[in-house]
Amino acid sequence: MSREYAALAPSEVRRKDREVADDAWIVALLRRAPLGTLATVAAGQPFINTNMFVFDEAARVIYMHTARSGRTRTNVDAAEPVCFSVTEMGRLLPAERAFSMSVEYTGVVAFGRATVIEDPAEKERVLQLLVDKYFPHLTPERDYATPSDDELGLTAVYRIDIDEWSGKAKVAPDDHPGAFRYGEKGFAQ
Repeated sequence: MSREYAALAPSEVRRKDREVADDAWIVALLRRAPLGTLATVAAGQPFINTNMFVFDEAARVIYMHTARSGRTRTNVDAAEPVCFSVTEMGRLLPAERAFSMSVEYTGVVAFGRATVIEDPAEKERVLQLLVDKYFPHLTPERDYATPSDDELGLTAVYRIDIDEWSGKAKVAPDDHPGAFRYGEKGFAQ
C-alpha cells in the first residue's frame, strides 16, 4: 500500500530504521562532505548542480557559488523551494541473490529557499569561507590575492536558508561477508 507522500513533510524519511535524527550527526556530515548537489525547479523543469559548498552552523545556512548567469541563477530567481544533498558511500555489500545486494551510505538532504547574495562584503566573506574550507593551508595575501571587485562581480554567491533537514544511514556489521569498497575488486578503468 502506498503512502500519501504529498501530505508528508519533505524531510520525512520512509525507512525509519535508517533515519538519523541527531542534529550533531547531520552537522558533522555537512561539515566534512566535499561536494553537495543543489536541486532547483522553475516552470516545472527540474535541474541539479553539484558544487563545492560550505555549511555555516551558526546561521544554519549553506553557501555555494556559481557563474553570475545560468540555469542555477535563473531557477533561484524564480523563488521556488530548493533541496541540497550530500552523501558518502561506504562498502558494497554482496549477497547470494542480486536482489539483496546493497551499499552502505550516509546522507543528508536539506530543504529551504535559496537567495543570491548581492552585498559585496557578504559575498567576499562567504567566498573566504569557501577558500578556508577547501584550502585551509593557504593564507590570503601571502599565498593568493583576494578577489577584486571585478572578480566579485563575475560570480553569484548563494545562501540556502534551511527550513528542515533529514539524515539517513545504512551501515552493515564489520564482518558482512565479502564487503568491499568501490574500486577494490577489479573494476574496469
